[in-house]
Amino acid sequence: MSAASDLDPRAFRQALGQFATGVAVITAEGPDGSAIGLTMSSFNSVSVDPPLVLFSIDRKAFSLKAMTEAKGYAVNILGRDQEQLSNKFARALGDKWTAVEHTLGHMAAPLIAGALAHFECTPYAHYDGGDHVIFVGRVVRFSTYPVNEPLIFFRGAYRSLQSTERSPEWPLPMHY
Repeated sequence: MSAASDLDPRAFRQALGQFATGVAVITAEGPDGSAIGLTMSSFNSVSVDPPLVLFSIDRKAFSLKAMTEAKGYAVNILGRDQEQLSNKFARALGDKWTAVEHTLGHMAAPLIAGALAHFECTPYAHYDGGDHVIFVGRVVRFSTYPVNEPLIFFRGAYRSLQSTERSPEWPLPMHY
C-alpha cells in the first residue's frame, strides 16, 4: 500500500479501473446549434428528491465550454451492442454524429436510439473536481428500454455480464 503522498497517477487510474461501471454518452445542443456528445463512465445518481444525477468532464475536453453553457443535456446509457458508439464519442473532435440515429429531447439534447435509458436534464450545479468539472443535472424526464445487456467497462476494457437471467418484472418501455 502506498501513502497518499506517494500516489502514482497511472497506478491510481489502474486501481480505479477495479470498479466496473456502465458507459454513457452525454449529449447536448452546442451554442451554434450543433450536437455535442462525450463518452464517459463517471455517471451516478445523487438524489431522488429532487431527482439529481452527476457526471464529470475533463477540463481538457474540447466540449467542456459548450457543455457548461448548455441549457440542458441528456445521459444516454449504452447497451452492450453500442460499443462502437462509445468509441466514436470517446474521440475528440471529428464528425461523431454521422449515421447515429437519434431524436431530440429536452432543450434539443440528442437521445441516442437503442440506449438502455435516457435521462433528460436541466443544469443544476457545476463543481470543481480537480482536473475535472463535476456536473449535477436535475432530471426532468427519463425513459428506459431494458431489452439489452448493459455496456460495462472494467480494467480498461469493455466487458459482458455473464448472466442471461432477466427479471420478469421489467416493463418495456417506461417513460416518466
